[in-house]
Amino acid sequence: MLPEETLAEAKALLALLEARGMSLATAESCTGGLIAAALTAIPGSSAVVTHGFVTYSNAAKRDVLGIPMGIIEGHGAVSDAVARRMAEGALARSGADLAVSCTGIAGPGGATPGKPVGLVHLGLAVAGETRAVRRVFPGDRTAVRAATVAEAFALVRGILG
Repeated sequence: MLPEETLAEAKALLALLEARGMSLATAESCTGGLIAAALTAIPGSSAVVTHGFVTYSNAAKRDVLGIPMGIIEGHGAVSDAVARRMAEGALARSGADLAVSCTGIAGPGGATPGKPVGLVHLGLAVAGETRAVRRVFPGDRTAVRAATVAEAFALVRGILG
């Protein structure tokens, strides 16, 4: 069950996208589909949400989103470069107007030097433009994943103005 606050944010975001006549796809790793789940929990979301790609493994990122293994191996799965490519791959494969992505270390394990638990890279792609942000969220696995969903919504709202 998703928190009421998350569902309210999802509903507001869907209304904004629908008012702009825009569609959205998601490409998720560390959230395992929570962004898409929050959006599609709202009745009528099919007017806006086209695809939800869960690409948890490196092979899935390669096979489903078309990210070259050289990018993943060279930068790491949790990186700006991979977040950008995830968003671009989702945009290209979905036909949506924009795509949001995330890849991170939700914990409790998985940290490496320079990549702590809570590190998340999010990407946003719209025709001709891709941007990414790096965040380090505090808390346990649940808190990191919830914060990632909220940040993904904020990224999309930000590009819509």
